[in-house]
Amino acid sequence: MTSSSKDNDNIGEGHVRRSISIRLIRHGESQNNQVYRDARRVFKGGTKDFDLKGWLKYVDERRSADPSLSDIGKVQAQKLAQYLEPHLVNQSSRPVRFVVSPMRRTIETILPTLEALNKKSGDGSNELDACTVMINGFYFESEGCHTREKVEPGMNASQINSSLLNLSGVRNASFEGFQNGQQNGWYSHGKGPETRHESEVRAAKFYVWMMEYLDKQLLEADEQEVHDIFDAGVTLPGEEHEQCHDRLGQRTRRRRTAIFVGHGDFMSLVLKRIVAGFGHAVEKEAVPHRSAFVHFNTGITELEYFGNGRFLVMSQNHLPHLSGPDGNCYITGGYLKDGWSYLMPTDGCLDSEVSIAFQDEVQPNVKEQTEALRSLYLSNEDSGDKGRKGRGIAGTELTVVVKRGLQVVGCASLNEKTGRLSDVVVRPSAARRSQVGQSLIDAVKNHARDSNVDKIVAQPNTPDGKEFFEKMGFSAVYGGAEGGEYSSEIVRMECKL
Repeated sequence: MTSSSKDNDNIGEGHVRRSISIRLIRHGESQNNQVYRDARRVFKGGTKDFDLKGWLKYVDERRSADPSLSDIGKVQAQKLAQYLEPHLVNQSSRPVRFVVSPMRRTIETILPTLEALNKKSGDGSNELDACTVMINGFYFESEGCHTREKVEPGMNASQINSSLLNLSGVRNASFEGFQNGQQNGWYSHGKGPETRHESEVRAAKFYVWMMEYLDKQLLEADEQEVHDIFDAGVTLPGEEHEQCHDRLGQRTRRRRTAIFVGHGDFMSLVLKRIVAGFGHAVEKEAVPHRSAFVHFNTGITELEYFGNGRFLVMSQNHLPHLSGPDGNCYITGGYLKDGWSYLMPTDGCLDSEVSIAFQDEVQPNVKEQTEALRSLYLSNEDSGDKGRKGRGIAGTELTVVVKRGLQVVGCASLNEKTGRLSDVVVRPSAARRSQVGQSLIDAVKNHARDSNVDKIVAQPNTPDGKEFFEKMGFSAVYGGAEGGEYSSEIVRMECKL
């Protein structure tokens, strides 16, 4: 690698580059994967003799909304565990952090690994803190859970615990992203099979969530002594014998590791955002990917995360657990004949991309991030849905964005005619790291002055929101209980310029 002189500050010795080790792992072969593979072979998929009617009938009769692993998939899961157990025990700190899709095939894929990590120690007691498991309701496969276009709710938290996790010794799993609550199935909110556009929106949401999940851990390393988040590019005395390519050997320092167990298509959507940093990653509705990442069943992609949206892709779609002679026969799901080529659009679907400004003309990669931030961190009332009607003349509504590199960390909407400020959101970890909120409000004030606006008006719906605006120089005009306590009434706050 080479670098220009102006990059010397960036590459200079003494800069500590802490990172978290990440694995993205696709599930083992499912019964549905087997059905589709057999259907393409029997009905000559991709040829001029393709029997569409026969293909649809065959798949319709055999497809499951939330399938288990096939016999091959079960072998893949066992072989994955045989590789991951020594790899994680020798090179990762405890606990190893698992984030898993709520679908049955992903949980079944990682169960042998969880069982191995939670195995009994020599004295018969359970080994403590071997791993943590989060079932994330944002991380399911594209299209969701359905049978013949009819929505199936999927498993709820209790069912996942009792029928899957508890059998492998996992007792304290957490559940996030179940939109109708953990007591209901993870897809009980669905109105039908998820559309491509809905999958793209959810991928953006998960990507923002994923960065926040990792940034919080890196922030922990900045604020206190953390032994397992460090600059892994530095060799300390006593580590000279360690070989980076040796994935099973013991390490003197064990690293913070997060493993995300998911699905081929949805992992590709997330990886596009990781690689592009949201730039040019969004596809038109009903148009498939113009770029995609292929994974074999149980294929592993290794990443390093350095914070603030900075990723290194270390390796992609490798299969160390299936590399031997007895493993090759179990490699499935990553070939063009497995259907990946159908993700590519035909030439007629591709068109040019345009980058322009103003609220309804914000660049798509920026707009996607701002909408994802609002979806994650604002309630419907906070986001100003009730106030959107008649908010202003077209061309007067602005989106103000604070970015760190390609990453949007704060945003707000400003009506430059009325001075109404709404949809203010700052990523929690960014708010703690820097003066993102101040920068956002300063930009709003400066633009308002240039537009001859004499005051800015905001209506926070929470005590934290009211406190934020007070710190930014806003004063409450009305609302609030006696004695200055916050009430449920919306508080109007103003900042005179």
